[in-house]
Amino acid sequence: MTTYNSKHAKASLVAIWISLLSNIVLTALKLIVGFLFRSPVLLADGFHNAGDVVASAAALTSMQISKRPADEDHPYGHGKAEVIGSGIVAIILGLASIYIAFEAVMALFEDPATASRIALLTAIVSLVWKYVLYIYTMRVGKAENSKGLIATAYDHLADIYASLAAVVGIGLALIGDTFNVPLLAYGDPIAGIIVSILVFRIAMDIGKESVDILMEKSVSDERLVAFEEIIRSMPEVKRIDRLRAREHGHYILVDIRIGVTGNLTIQEGHMISSRLRNLIMAQNEDVDEVLIHLNPWYPEKQSGILTNEE
Repeated sequence: MTTYNSKHAKASLVAIWISLLSNIVLTALKLIVGFLFRSPVLLADGFHNAGDVVASAAALTSMQISKRPADEDHPYGHGKAEVIGSGIVAIILGLASIYIAFEAVMALFEDPATASRIALLTAIVSLVWKYVLYIYTMRVGKAENSKGLIATAYDHLADIYASLAAVVGIGLALIGDTFNVPLLAYGDPIAGIIVSILVFRIAMDIGKESVDILMEKSVSDERLVAFEEIIRSMPEVKRIDRLRAREHGHYILVDIRIGVTGNLTIQEGHMISSRLRNLIMAQNEDVDEVLIHLNPWYPEKQSGILTNEE
């Protein structure tokens, strides 16, 4: 592929490796503290984090595949591997939301667990850690236009909600124990139900974007208008017959049919195509391929209606 991949691969891979290692550490921390201090909410959050390890590993694998250059079997590159990875993250988040909701509902019908300050501290550490990871991963993901990394950032956001629920739930339980208010112990499962809804919505948003890209959905109208302005800035272009663009993972493919003066030579037409392609790619770093088809244009035929041959 172009230099876009090699230029941005390192930052994306570093961010996803940090996410993966962080998820492994947090999973071990939550499960150990949860078992030792018998904290159901921390155990649930730990098992949720275990799913994040799988999600981060899937994102890392798909990201590495997406950076591979085009080959004979994949002439447009491997960019959609990253989209598949973000789809896997969406599925894992969806399953995690169902699991969190189930555990929260079951907890409503059980005796509340005794709160622990160590468990509260662990939940606070997780909350702060995940918030920093979310900001960092989202910033890098948007800068590199990495679908897998952005999905991982939203995964961190879901963990922020889960950790916040754990902090609130354990905190309320501690307050209930201190002031002898047993009802406060049930703040944990109620917060868990709310969190499960938020996590499920994130999963739906990520899943929808992945499906849209896999189904070749067009880029936004704003991007198409920007491409059109660039095309019309070239005086040699007399007519725009078709303009399409779609995301292919972390880069965009643009498909153009334009009308140029019909008596130009093949060499002149080739130079126009090359200039237009270079112009679009110079102003849009995330564009990796521009396919240009030239149609003949004559002053006496300006209706803009194309024949089947065109």
